[in-house]
Amino acid sequence: MNKIVEKGKTLLVDGPASVTVVSGSAKVFGLMVGNARKVVIREGKRLPFAVEENTTFDISLGVGAGTDEIDGNTVPPSWTKAYDELPSIQTKPATALILGTVDSGKTSFCTFLVNRLSEEKRKVAVLDGDLGQSDIGPPCTIAYAITGRPLTDLFSLEAKNALFLGVTSPSTAIGKVIEGLASLKDEILAQNPDMVIVNTDGWVEGEEAVKYKVKLIERLRPDMIFCIMKQGEELNSLIGALEKYRKVVVESPPAISQRSGEKRKNLRELGYGKYLRNAKIQSIPLGWIVIEEDTPLCLAKNHLAPRLARKFYDLLGMKPLHLVEKPDKICLVVGKERWISPDNVKKVEEFAKKKVEIIWKGEEEGLLTAMYNSERKFLGIGVLREIHYGRRTMAIYTPVSKDISIVSIGRVKLSKNFKEVPTLLTTEDQQNNGA
Repeated sequence: MNKIVEKGKTLLVDGPASVTVVSGSAKVFGLMVGNARKVVIREGKRLPFAVEENTTFDISLGVGAGTDEIDGNTVPPSWTKAYDELPSIQTKPATALILGTVDSGKTSFCTFLVNRLSEEKRKVAVLDGDLGQSDIGPPCTIAYAITGRPLTDLFSLEAKNALFLGVTSPSTAIGKVIEGLASLKDEILAQNPDMVIVNTDGWVEGEEAVKYKVKLIERLRPDMIFCIMKQGEELNSLIGALEKYRKVVVESPPAISQRSGEKRKNLRELGYGKYLRNAKIQSIPLGWIVIEEDTPLCLAKNHLAPRLARKFYDLLGMKPLHLVEKPDKICLVVGKERWISPDNVKKVEEFAKKKVEIIWKGEEEGLLTAMYNSERKFLGIGVLREIHYGRRTMAIYTPVSKDISIVSIGRVKLSKNFKEVPTLLTTEDQQNNGA
């Protein structure tokens, strides 16, 4: 459909949609969109087209998409003032970090900064620390890209490197997120950009969130922190804990799209689909790769002496598919739907003086995984299909086909059509989830 929007107004488009400027001009987060320029908007995303002169748009809307028209520009004046603060930073390259709650406009502001810096021919690195709503890398990763061109969506950037966390919230992987972002920042600095922009997740309220963000900032040492305020008070505790850092408060856009938890999950699922295109089943011998620690599965090689292994089998009253003794626990893999006596499990725990963790065969199917090469360069993600404990191989559905040396297994589980589904891997997981 064609739509004419008058000068001084803003056209808001909710995806999935595509918008082409037929005549006139408009700006998207500071990027001028002229004649015949087609802009694609993802499902769950909203883009504002600030009209500079009477403009005709050709709009194609997908299911659930829509448009709205409002007076004025949705980019707050404080964004331009905040950008004007950047030249005062003496450090080269400078690092700016963005804080804000969920759906406060952090990614939009980040895009605005990239566009303004690109206008000045600056080399900009964007470090994406929002593993639950990743724009640059796959979901459940932190990643970075380097660019010198303006854009309408960070999703269009190609990740130069990424680290897989395997979860959607930083609350369960605080140390790994902090150290991972620090290592990626060091990698970025070695490439000598003009500016590093760190986009963070929206977990900012509550004592634990404040502690996490303070630790992250102390580790990354940004030269400037942009605090996006939505309600006016949500960052007060965090700002108070960051007294020694230079902070600039900016407004949240008035027409920001508020996404439900379901919509945020849908966005991740679109991300899984993007990074699993052209995937095939790869059968990988476990002896050829390193499985990163903290896996939710029992994949270590059994180094038990035969006599001790037989003792465990006798106490269990069965021979499991796989058994590993770890420093803090005994890990068992048993056949799908096979019953195991709780009394016998207790006997093993009393004998070994360790907790027994049980995994049922088949529960590994669907777990999100990531692959690295021997230098720990991120190669991509995959979905674990099966562990063959007898043959000591794993089957992974992935577009990655070579140079796989390291595999990391996450705690997010996907269905065959890449929808997130609940996962209960062990007896301990079941107890924690009230099963």
